[in-house]
Amino acid sequence: MASLNKVILAGNLTREPEGRRTSSGTSLCNLGLAVNRRYRNSAGEYTDETTFVDIDVWGQPADFCRDYLHKGNAVLIEGRLRLDSWEDNATGQKRSKLKVVAERVQSLTPRSEGSGAPQPQGGGYQQQAPAPQQGGYQQPQQQPYAQPQAPAPAPAPAPQQGYQQPQAPTPPPFPVDNPAPAAPGAAPAAPAAPAAGGDAFDVSDESIDDIPF
Repeated sequence: MASLNKVILAGNLTREPEGRRTSSGTSLCNLGLAVNRRYRNSAGEYTDETTFVDIDVWGQPADFCRDYLHKGNAVLIEGRLRLDSWEDNATGQKRSKLKVVAERVQSLTPRSEGSGAPQPQGGGYQQQAPAPQQGGYQQPQQQPYAQPQAPAPAPAPAPQQGYQQPQAPTPPPFPVDNPAPAAPGAAPAAPAAPAAGGDAFDVSDESIDDIPF
């Protein structure tokens, strides 16, 4: 059957962190943590129950705890349980103690201005650049880009007052035949022949023969 050894604690440090190095050069820091639990008793009153836990921090997180954490700081601890056993030299009896080996340490206390303490991020401790102090250089904010607007179309010219569309000339009621002027030096035109069946004088050959002389 699979097992799980995972501890998550949040509380306040009960003493100053105690840092040292082992014979192999590994950093080690011992912390004392007080974790409060509030509950309601049988009388209906709220009561705080405090549990004191010893914590061992190894490696780079141990250097962070030694340099930047202090008594009373609020911290978040993620790690695992470990049982330490040893023999008491005075009595010769075997003793044991349950500890927490921290795998991640995060400070929950806001930094004072100018402290320059790095803050852990994500799933573990990470070095972080300190925040700039007041009065330092601030990067200017970029102005939002404005989309240029298209120029408005020019208004159409208003029509002039009193202007009317010219009307086409009215054609005459009947055609008028104006004879073209005769060219200079041309012979006069012959008179038109009388219409048939009228009272005009007939000068044919037959009428000439009937004239008595």
